[in-house]
Amino acid sequence: MNPKTRRKVEIISLLGGIWFIVTLPLPWIIGDPNIPIQQLTIVLQMIAFISIPFVALAIAWTLKPALTKNN
Repeated sequence: MNPKTRRKVEIISLLGGIWFIVTLPLPWIIGDPNIPIQQLTIVLQMIAFISIPFVALAIAWTLKPALTKNN
């Protein structure tokens, strides 16, 4: 694997890992019948809002890897 492809894989893996950690409590929240629908909706909106920067960074860094370098 060449260094450019390896870097892309590392970045996407890192962002995917962070996103997974952020959304980890979601199954426990959805599976609990005592949580009201309004609270569940708010939590889902928060998770979606938190995910936006990670998706945007993954797309930007994949399309233009030069953004990851500190010059």
